[in-house]
Amino acid sequence: MIQSLRDWVRGFFRSRTERALARRGPKPAIGAYIAHGDLRMTVQAGFSDELWLWLLEQGWREVTFRPDRRHYRAVPASCVTQLIDASAAERPVVLASAVAKASYRPIIVFTE
Repeated sequence: MIQSLRDWVRGFFRSRTERALARRGPKPAIGAYIAHGDLRMTVQAGFSDELWLWLLEQGWREVTFRPDRRHYRAVPASCVTQLIDASAAERPVVLASAVAKASYRPIIVFTE
């Protein structure tokens, strides 16, 4: 109860701080989420070590904390597939296109 009140006060006065960029880690498993700012994508089969190192340089990191209640814009799976298939020279253009197509997923609230 006290923690939720403290969180509400911090949110009201906008005294929250941004999370620091996580440390570099090994390539995540298939199905894991990786994020950069308010963007999130799912790791698919075919994700190479070279692609993962390139994404690390761009600031992408695996989402490892639970529960993660932040709202992300989801990169479509078709765009992730294009990124996997793209050559090293094409990656910046394909990633920019994927970011442009990212959208918020609807929040489902169950009410009675």
